[in-house]
Amino acid sequence: MTRRELAHWARQPVQVVVGLVFPVMLLLMFNYLVGGGRGVEGDNTEFLVPGMLALTMAFGLEATMLAVTQDLGKGVIDRFRSMPMVSGAVLVGRSVADMLQSVAALAVMIGVGYAVGWRWHNGLGAALGAVGLLLLLRFAMLWVGIQLAMVAGRPEMVQAVQILVWPVGFLSNVFATPESMPGWLGAVVEWNPMSATATAVRDLFGNPGGAADSWAASHAELLAVLWPVALVAVFFPLAVRRFSRLNR
Repeated sequence: MTRRELAHWARQPVQVVVGLVFPVMLLLMFNYLVGGGRGVEGDNTEFLVPGMLALTMAFGLEATMLAVTQDLGKGVIDRFRSMPMVSGAVLVGRSVADMLQSVAALAVMIGVGYAVGWRWHNGLGAALGAVGLLLLLRFAMLWVGIQLAMVAGRPEMVQAVQILVWPVGFLSNVFATPESMPGWLGAVVEWNPMSATATAVRDLFGNPGGAADSWAASHAELLAVLWPVALVAVFFPLAVRRFSRLNR
């Protein structure tokens, strides 16, 4: 199933390239054109890049959601059911291919970040730990997307459903610190799973963050693990169960 998904890359290279270029465009736009970093003490680029790495983990979910709904609509799943494979192997294969693309996206973003002046300061081990937290968040977001895709059922409904994912990305501390926001909004932002990952990777990279002394900010690395694990624990079995019941 993973090889099948990777073969689609060769047939649809534009989609792959767009998935890699889009977060780079956002990084350059917010760094040079829009500005930002409200409440940041230090280099805004070093604040922005780790946040954009976390936000990149939400990009591309629509491609996964479309692929799942297209397979459902074309009857491909029915043919797979007649083959000797584990129930849910189609979804797992899709998720593995998606994670490989996420690794490529992170590599591109890290390279572009380095080119615009971002650096990490805490050594290779901490940097690899940060990348691990980013990929863990992506894995969790992926299963949320797969479940939403099967709820949508049809490709034309994906655009409407994926809108539910974007508030998680932009209602976070990617572009500004929670302290620079109204009190109630800052509290919501601090407990966002993406904010936890962004704060944790900033700490691991040795980049500037906010000055918040809340529990969520002080335990960002713990939350950066607990949030994705909780999301996977909820949405992985839901997705596999829903998949196994389709067309029965």
